[in-house]
Amino acid sequence: MSESGVARGDDGRPVAPLFYPSRRLEMTAPLRWLRKGWEDLKRAPGPSLVYGFSLVIFFDLLTWLAWDGENTVILFSLVVAFVLAGPLLAFGLYSISRQLEQGREPELGVCLRESRNHLRNELLFAIVLLVVLLLWARAAAMVNIFAPIDEEAGWLGVVQYLAIGSAVGSVFAALVFSISVVSLPMMLDREVDAVTAALTSINAVLNNKGPMLLWAAIIGLLMLLGFATALLGMAVVLPLLGHASWHAYRDTVKMPEPE
Repeated sequence: MSESGVARGDDGRPVAPLFYPSRRLEMTAPLRWLRKGWEDLKRAPGPSLVYGFSLVIFFDLLTWLAWDGENTVILFSLVVAFVLAGPLLAFGLYSISRQLEQGREPELGVCLRESRNHLRNELLFAIVLLVVLLLWARAAAMVNIFAPIDEEAGWLGVVQYLAIGSAVGSVFAALVFSISVVSLPMMLDREVDAVTAALTSINAVLNNKGPMLLWAAIIGLLMLLGFATALLGMAVVLPLLGHASWHAYRDTVKMPEPE
């Protein structure tokens, strides 16, 4: 171990750890991240809102192409996919906050370039999210098979169905949140692979269950507000959450200083 805290092998080269340690956070930390995210949004409204509106237009186009006007299951699946992929889609927003932190004028071109430089890890993370989404869909189908709602079920059957479905969905949502809450900003900021970033994120959640639960609730509430405005509010909600997530990473993960 060197003086900087970086583990080294027999040849003296740095050895990447399995995951990086996290700081202990106070319960109000998510409110600080949200405030700093709002400050970043105000400091760079142009790039942030362009990015936010682009994501909204992308989701609207995807919905228009996939939805047949009757099948609400498809619409629900698209909403779930959008929520799951949110951390990945916000990669450019992390870049904007990083540029502001470095004292630079944020540029969308830099966001695209940095996203391209980390494309392999982003694709790996996208595959993981896709697998989780497919497993979630399979689990939802199993709920329909083993706990179906029929005309004779009554209100008690409906409550039971919703409780089981919510419990199953909560497991997958918690998994996605745990592996992504700080991993993607970390991949942008440091040369770490997707597995190390995901394990670091899980460790940060396990070490800060209370603050992370509050952060998950804030994200869920803001996403609901965004959907309640026919997605128009998402143009502001997504940049706000993206910038705040950058500060969540910087506040939570203890990275060794480069030598």
